[in-house]
Amino acid sequence: METAAFATQISHFTYQTLLNLGISKASAIYLNMGLLLTMVLVLVYVTAVLARKIMLTAAQKFSERTSTQFDDFLIRNSTFRHLAKIVPLIIVVQSLPVVFADFPGWIKPLQTLTDVYTVVLTITIVRALLRSVKDYLKTTDLFKDKPVDSFLQVISIFLYFVGALLIFSLLTGKDVGTFITAMGAASAILLLIFKDTILGFVASIQVTTNDMVRIGDWISMEKYGADGDVTEINLTTVKVQNWDKTITTIPTYNLISDSFKNWRGMQSTGGRRIKRSVHIKISSIKFLSHADLERLSQIQLIKDYLQGKQLEIEAYNQAKGIDKNLLINGRNLTNVGVFRAYASAYLEQNENIHKGLSMMVRQLEPTTTGMPIELYAFANDVRWAYYEQISADIFDHLLAAVRYFDLEVFEHPAADDVRQLSGRPATDKNALYAAIETMKN
Repeated sequence: METAAFATQISHFTYQTLLNLGISKASAIYLNMGLLLTMVLVLVYVTAVLARKIMLTAAQKFSERTSTQFDDFLIRNSTFRHLAKIVPLIIVVQSLPVVFADFPGWIKPLQTLTDVYTVVLTITIVRALLRSVKDYLKTTDLFKDKPVDSFLQVISIFLYFVGALLIFSLLTGKDVGTFITAMGAASAILLLIFKDTILGFVASIQVTTNDMVRIGDWISMEKYGADGDVTEINLTTVKVQNWDKTITTIPTYNLISDSFKNWRGMQSTGGRRIKRSVHIKISSIKFLSHADLERLSQIQLIKDYLQGKQLEIEAYNQAKGIDKNLLINGRNLTNVGVFRAYASAYLEQNENIHKGLSMMVRQLEPTTTGMPIELYAFANDVRWAYYEQISADIFDHLLAAVRYFDLEVFEHPAADDVRQLSGRPATDKNALYAAIETMKN
């Protein structure tokens, strides 16, 4: 009240001064309004600058003395900068009745505009505060991998909706309840317009509740070509940075309606699966003779295995009275079986294999490409490049070791194979055709 009284005194003083200068009353009214408006604008500018500087300086000093990062996020998201705008707004609101005292018809529309600006400023401040809360929560262990953006967007939409209602009420002079009642009839249209938002909100809740996806998870979703780390989860979309550094955007609801693969379990256990086969040429499989066994006993990894197996098999054959003049009679070791034992022993002593997870070497059903000997184990380093290096080292060794067991790896004939069979240059097509027919037979 004292501020308003002081402003009124200034208005009267400037008006009387103009009259004393010989200016007519009609002109003095407009000039007085212009002078007062200029004074208010200057005062608003000065107070805005001072308030912003004081507010930011105080916030910065306070932030330097605290250990929490929350006040840093408040500064970064311009929360105090927006708060400083309240001071000049108060000056404008208080000065309107004085500046336009001689034009009462202007006061109401201008007050309405200031009320609208107040609503907008309030929403802006709350939004800055919410962004600061979101950024702070992302630094905590509890929320850093949660879709905080989704909930922020929901609150923001609610704020915008409430703000729009208030602005509508201010501009039209109608009660907010009337507008809400009118919107009830258009609810079906609104549901259609905000369908993706509603579905995204429901999906975000389900994703969070069921802990299906976290920020930082590696997910694969072939339908959308996504294979990489989740970088952002918001109300409508999930952003995935693929391994080639491209960005794939997936609708949040599709994480619920479609299937995808989350590799989090692999990363948390510290082991990445190796499931790969060596295809053995079936015609190279044979029983092992005593000479073969003596030669293979020189391989250190399976020396004890061979000695134990030989004693076990010999005891069995003697007990059953087996005639061993033919290797097919009774029990015998095969080169592929010994190779499986060697591969298993090689995995056991490999320091890059996770010993706490499943590990085996198994024989799969023979196919037209040979008999697969599959290695099923887990590398103890889940990083892609290191995992590939571990896998390559293992199979480099096993592929090179195959020949020591008189085994061959199956592979389709190459052009050189055909030329060697034909004994003629590759340009002789008839010879090539004849060689191919020979191989088929």
